[in-house]
This record gives sequence, structure tokens and C-alpha cells, in this order.
Amino acid sequence: MTTILWLKALHIAFMVAWFAGIFYLPRLFVYHAESDNTEVHSQLKIMERRLLYFVTPFALLTLILGVALIYMMGYQWFIVSSWLHIKLALVAILFAYHGYCFKLLADFQHDRNTKSGKFYRIYNELPVLILFAVIILAVLKPGI
Repeated sequence: MTTILWLKALHIAFMVAWFAGIFYLPRLFVYHAESDNTEVHSQLKIMERRLLYFVTPFALLTLILGVALIYMMGYQWFIVSSWLHIKLALVAILFAYHGYCFKLLADFQHDRNTKSGKFYRIYNELPVLILFAVIILAVLKPGI
């Protein structure tokens, strides 16, 4: 049981670090999309790249530790935990979101962004909604 608690604690810690980054990155994209200043663009390009590459290992560690938790809990537990299947679907959406951030980063890096600040403001809200749902599922474990 101690191993499972350590895995949970580390899973949550890396998830928090990952989310800090994916909450802030689209905010940088908002500033970038709304600025006409080339010096600001140059600084934001550096910040965006560093941030995305900094938080990506946290995303991977969150995933690895989550898989380890599922493994430790056992196959039978996994099969009957329907709440977990929904949570995993939401996590898959988050990884797609994270991957799309690389595409958006490349667009900014090559001065090809065509999206507005409003798009990035809305884009910034998606992980918040998913985080709420994931926490509710993980804590309440509803028998869906």
C-alpha cells in the first residue's frame, strides 16, 4: 500500500506541474497573437518554447505514474472502474491538446500564426474544464 501512495503522490505532483505549464502557455500565445511588437514576439518565442519543453517531461511522468498505478491496482480493478475509463479518455484529450501546442508553437516560431487572441483565450479554458472533470472522477469515483 505504501508504494501505491507514493505513486499517487508523485502522479499528482507531476500532474500539477504539467497543468501549471499548459495553463500558462496559451496565455503566452494570447499575448503573442495580440502584439505587433517584434521585440515582444522574440521574447515570447523563447518563453513559449522553453515552457513547452520544460513541462513535457511532467506530462510524460504523469502518464507513466498513472499507468503504474493502474498496474499496481490490478486488471480486475481496472475492468470494473468505469470512472477510470472516462478519466483516461479525458487524459487522452489532454495529451492531444498538449501535442497541438507543439503545432501552435511551431506556427509562432515561424511567424505563421493565423489565430486570434480570442481563439487562444478560449483554447486556454479547455484544460481547466477537463481538470475539473478528472478530479471529480478521481475523487468521487462515481459508478457510471
